[in-house]
Amino acid sequence: MDYTDMLKDGASPTELRQYLADGGTVAVTIRIPANLRDSAKQAAVLRGTSFSALIRECMIDELIKEGR
Repeated sequence: MDYTDMLKDGASPTELRQYLADGGTVAVTIRIPANLRDSAKQAAVLRGTSFSALIRECMIDELIKEGR
């Protein structure tokens, strides 16, 4: 079962979050403005987390929101 199947089947936000957080890791390269990257790094430090964890959290939150 993949993300779209879960949406069609009415998976709960908790089930979606678990699915999105599971699985192996892959390297991803994106190009963003330096100011956005630097600000996100600073925001991550203020939250006591890493830049990568902040980006993952934002992506998961967005995908959960779209599933509603």
